[in-house]
Amino acid sequence: MFTPLRRTAERTPPGRDRHIDLLRAVAIALVVLGHWLAVVVTYGERVGGDTVLAFVSWARPLTWLFQVMPVFFLVGGFAGAASLGSYRRRGGDAIGWFLSRTDRLIRPTTAFLLTLGGATLLALLTGADRATVTLAVWLACLPLWFLIAYVIVVLLTPVLLALHRRAGLAVPAVFAVGVAFGDAARLLGGPAVLNAANYLLAWAAVYQLGIAWREGALPARPRVAVPMIAGGLAALVLLTVPGPYPVSMVADPGDRLQNTSPPTLALLALAVAQTGIALLLHERGGRMLRRTRPWTAVVAANSVIMTVFLWHMTAVVIAVPALYISGLLPQPPPGSAAWLLLRVPWLAFLTATLAVLVAVFARFERHAIERRGGPYPAPDAGRAGAGTVVVTLAGAGLVVTGLLGAALTGSEGLPAPMLPVYLAGAALLRAARSPHRP
Repeated sequence: MFTPLRRTAERTPPGRDRHIDLLRAVAIALVVLGHWLAVVVTYGERVGGDTVLAFVSWARPLTWLFQVMPVFFLVGGFAGAASLGSYRRRGGDAIGWFLSRTDRLIRPTTAFLLTLGGATLLALLTGADRATVTLAVWLACLPLWFLIAYVIVVLLTPVLLALHRRAGLAVPAVFAVGVAFGDAARLLGGPAVLNAANYLLAWAAVYQLGIAWREGALPARPRVAVPMIAGGLAALVLLTVPGPYPVSMVADPGDRLQNTSPPTLALLALAVAQTGIALLLHERGGRMLRRTRPWTAVVAANSVIMTVFLWHMTAVVIAVPALYISGLLPQPPPGSAAWLLLRVPWLAFLTATLAVLVAVFARFERHAIERRGGPYPAPDAGRAGAGTVVVTLAGAGLVVTGLLGAALTGSEGLPAPMLPVYLAGAALLRAARSPHRP
C-alpha cells in the first residue's frame, strides 16, 4: 500500500496547496480523538453513557482544542473554490462539478448506512434489547450531523463563490449577523426556525472564509493571521466567561445553551481564531510537506478521511460490549486518576477497531477517488443537460432529507423510515453521474 501512495504523492501537481490537505487530516484526527476521550460508558442492568463534561468542569476548556470541525469546513471552502474553478476552466458547469465532488461523500456514506441498517436488523431479529440497539444506532449516526451541512454548502458553492466575488468578506459577516439573530431567538424564546437556521448559516460562514482564503481576500500573512487569532480568542473569552454562552464547544448536558446544537457566535469566534492559526502556519506547513515522507503520510490519511469520520463512533459501539459488558474494563468515577489511566487501553482498542473498519470499508471511498481519475483529476468536463440538473437537485434534496431525518431521530427511536429516502437520493445522484445521463 505504501508504494502506490508514495507514487501518488510524487505525482502531486506543483500548484496544489498541500497545507490544506494537512489541515483536513489534522482536523478529522482531532475530532475522532476528542469524541473518544469524552465518552463515558456505564454498564449495570443496561448499557448507558454520557460525556465526561457532565462530571468534570475542568474538561470544558479543553474542548477549544478538540472542536476543530470549523477547520474542516474552512478547508472545504478553500478546496471547493479551487476545484470548481478548475472544473469550469475545462468547460464544465456547477452541476457536473457537484456530482463529481459529492461522489466521494455519498459512496462511503451509502455503504455505512446500508451496513448499519443490516446490522441493526440482524441485532433485533436475534433478540437484542431494542433500547440498547437504538442507543447504539444513535451513537453511530452522530457524524451525520456535520455531513448534512457539508453536502448543502458544497451544493451552494457556486452561489457562495459568486457572492464572494461581489461582496468579499461582507458575506461571512452577514452570515454571522444571521447567527446572532438565531442566538437571540433562542435566548429570548423566539421562533424556532430562526434558531435552526444557524445550522446552515454558521457552517456556511466558515466555509465562506475558506473561499475568501482561496480567492486572496485572506492572505496567509502574519498581519492578517495574528489579528484574527487575537480577536477570535478575545471574543471567545468575552462570549463564554462573562457572557451568555457556555465554555464547552461541544454538547454539554449541564448547559441550557449549547454551542453546537445549533452553532453559536461563540463557535464562530473559535472558527475565526482557528482560521488565523491556519493562515499563520501556512508557510511552515508548506515547507514541511515538500518532503516526500510527511506528504505521503498526509496523502494516505486523506485517502480514507471520510471512512475514518463515518465509522469512528461505530468503533465505540463495538468497544462497549467488548470491553465493558465483558467486564474487561472497570468503571471508575469519570475524570478520576483511574479513569484517565484507563483511557489508554480504551483508545488503543478503538484505534485497532477503527483500523479494521477502515481496512474493510475504505474501498468505497478509494473507488470514488479512482472513478474521478485519482486524487488530482483532470477529466473532460461537459455541461449538464436540463434532465441532469433536475435529477441532481432532486437527489441532493432526498439525500439531505434522509440524513436529516436519521440525525433527528435521536436516541429514542430507529431511523429506519429515512433510509429509503436517503437511498433514493443516492440512486438519483448515481444515475446523474453515469455516462448515460438523463
